[in-house]
Amino acid sequence: MKIDALDVYLVKSPLITPWKTAYGEDPDIYSILVKMESGADVGWSEASPLFAPTYSPECAWGVYYVVKQFLAPLAVGKTFDSAEEINAALAAYKANPFAKSAIEIAWWTLEAKRRNLPLHELLGGTYHQILAGADFGVQESYDKLLELIDGAVRAGFSRIKLKAMPGWDLEMLKVVRAAFPTQTFHIDCNSVYTLEDLPKFKQIDKLGLAMIEQPLFHNDVIDHAKLQAQLDTPICLDESLSHPRAALQALELGACRYMNLKPGRLGGLANTLKVNNMCAEAGVGCWVGSMLETGVGAGICIELSAIGNQTYPGDLFPSDRFYAVELSTKRVELAGPGYVLPSQDPGNAFVPDPAVLKARTLESAHFE
Repeated sequence: MKIDALDVYLVKSPLITPWKTAYGEDPDIYSILVKMESGADVGWSEASPLFAPTYSPECAWGVYYVVKQFLAPLAVGKTFDSAEEINAALAAYKANPFAKSAIEIAWWTLEAKRRNLPLHELLGGTYHQILAGADFGVQESYDKLLELIDGAVRAGFSRIKLKAMPGWDLEMLKVVRAAFPTQTFHIDCNSVYTLEDLPKFKQIDKLGLAMIEQPLFHNDVIDHAKLQAQLDTPICLDESLSHPRAALQALELGACRYMNLKPGRLGGLANTLKVNNMCAEAGVGCWVGSMLETGVGAGICIELSAIGNQTYPGDLFPSDRFYAVELSTKRVELAGPGYVLPSQDPGNAFVPDPAVLKARTLESAHFE
């Protein structure tokens, strides 16, 4: 398949309420969208690394620059018959997985469109109900958090993720567990703790959580292995997994019992499939995470969630959880209590609304 043209957009989408975690507060989500064309077929992708380099070393403006200056010129006018070929073409540039994913995922959606296939089928997935999880950041009070959790339980979400940070961790969990003794919860620590916090984790270990997500340093696997050996609660790695090599090392060390799959953080869908396959062989479960993408990226995450070895409900949110006005032409919605369905449309299930995209675009570039 020859890439005839490519457009890159840096987009700012306002959230309904700011998203507060251990690494700060985001009132808006900054995304890089790529539109890739081959003949009459079009594919879209979205990479959402956040405004500042807080979640990872990448940030939105940097990803936009890397895609525009270095990666897009490597793709346009070239022919790529597989994701491996396009990844090989981008490999001259070190790291930058979010930037690379913007190009690579666009190739996948374009290829699915060209073959007249839903994206999940091209990825090896099947059409079935996919359990979705709820996710709540740090709130202004325990009462507000309990209100939000109650709404998620009533909506049928089978698990709930809670952001944790010093001052909003052990006591918060005790309050939540007392109010919801049987609900499935896990916490996401976003790399804010160290092994010196072991006494606190020993107490959290008694609260029956499904997992503790990324408690330690953002690219560590060694200390996570030390911590996992001392806890009954499974550890899930997120930020540490920036490449399949890191995932392989984590499996060899026993650093976790779950892995959070984010195609942006892993550099694209091909790398994500590799990590999922490695985990399946090792008996480690996976689930698809979110960077609070708009409908364009969220739809791709839903398609990815249809593959095998997804042993825990993913971060698959309806549009009205975060966006008053969706970027895509249709909104992401639950298909039933606590679950979503992959699309039967070829290529992208959700594409940008041209008017909304124009209003939210900060910068753009065209290549052909």
